[in-house]
Amino acid sequence: MKSMKSMNRVILTNRTREIVLLMSALLAFGAIPARAQDATATVASSAAPTAASPSWGVPEGRTFFPHNWLRGYVDFAVAPSHNEPDLGRCSQSSAVIISAGGANSMCDAYARYLWSGYLEVQPVGKTFLRHVFFFFTPTFSFGNNVPQLKYTASMAPIAYERAVGVAVELPRNFEFRVTQHQVDWLGKYNHNVGLADLGTAGPYGLYTTIGARWYFGGYGRSREAH
Repeated sequence: MKSMKSMNRVILTNRTREIVLLMSALLAFGAIPARAQDATATVASSAAPTAASPSWGVPEGRTFFPHNWLRGYVDFAVAPSHNEPDLGRCSQSSAVIISAGGANSMCDAYARYLWSGYLEVQPVGKTFLRHVFFFFTPTFSFGNNVPQLKYTASMAPIAYERAVGVAVELPRNFEFRVTQHQVDWLGKYNHNVGLADLGTAGPYGLYTTIGARWYFGGYGRSREAH
């Protein structure tokens, strides 16, 4: 009887060991796909931010008229007496000014007020076209002053100066820009105003430039993702 019991115990022990080894093998093989999935998920999650990160410039948005597609600023400035901007229309020669009437000279294009601004229009939010925008820089001049002879607070219109163009955002904070600049005289300055009138085309006149701009120190990056 004892020998039979001993044999049964040995057989049961062996079967138990076989079952344990089989379950361990099954668990080991079952863990391999799970670990592979975890590793794949880890690689995918670590690679996802790189793939989703924007290249440069503004982030992708709606196809048309994305967030902040219209942006800029408006500025108004007043020049104190004896500091009026010279728009280059009137002669600075004292003799010519006196001959033209002195304080009553009709050529008094020295500005008291400057109303200016800057506007960017970036209507496309997807594809490479999201890096293309148009810009507009207007400046209106007002005043009625003759240096050393007459200083007033007049808002008489003098000139409308503007620069318009197109720009393309490039990597490393660069921009490619094409700009056209022009000045239109306003009010009485549409015509000759007398002896002191130089008849110029305004500050810098009419021109077109092709150039590059580089931003540094965070300047001009407010429209990008933070």
